Amino acid sequence: MWYRGFMSIEGDIPTAALRLRWFFRGALKTISLPGFLLAISFVGFSGLAAESGFTVTQVVFMTGVVWAIPAKVVLIGAVMSGNTLPAAALAVALSSVRLMPMVVVLIPEIRGPRTPRWVLYALSHLVAVTSWVLALETLRNVPRNLRTSYYFGIGSTLVATNMVVVFLTFSVAEHLPPLLSASLLFLTPIYFLTSLWSSSRERSGKFAMVFGMVLGPGFHTLLPGADLFIGGIVGGLAAYGAHRIIRARSTA
Repeated sequence: MWYRGFMSIEGDIPTAALRLRWFFRGALKTISLPGFLLAISFVGFSGLAAESGFTVTQVVFMTGVVWAIPAKVVLIGAVMSGNTLPAAALAVALSSVRLMPMVVVLIPEIRGPRTPRWVLYALSHLVAVTSWVLALETLRNVPRNLRTSYYFGIGSTLVATNMVVVFLTFSVAEHLPPLLSASLLFLTPIYFLTSLWSSSRERSGKFAMVFGMVLGPGFHTLLPGADLFIGGIVGGLAAYGAHRIIRARSTA
């Protein structure tokens, strides 16, 4: 069957029923506060896209193939600015580089010795803030030989659900006030930030978030094209240094 690659395993091969059971467990995991906030964010995105002159077909397609909301906002901005297709594609690609650390963390958690690379590449397309948070919360309780099935359930359900949300709310969302649409878009990153703060096991993670929030606006003003990259490096190094200093003093 076509889904055997997505649900590849290690060790004993589980039955198709077992694979599908874990797929649906992943799908059910999306019925949560993060999933709800993501859907609300897509309502705001629908309003932005409608106001920018995109059709419902284009927006639904964009939701499926581009996925992460910030990348779609960048794409809309590039199109509205009159940029060429290669320039718009490059802008979207650069905006999605921020997801690479998430992929680096997630893939070793779901990969097995017999997992085909194309499966990992396909599942990497489903990596975004919400799917990443939901998966890492529960992967430790999922048998390793069924984690690809489980994550496929999470990621594909989120994509499909929000394609439906965009389709159903498009005609209504275009009448939302622009300020409300923009506010809805920020719900997911706010939840992501609070989730990272509460789940951070070391002070260095919290230091990194604080330094990022403090340094981000300044670097955006000084280096608008490289603010995220430079802010991440400087903030990360500063957080690591602060953590080492505090740990050295506590053990002295």
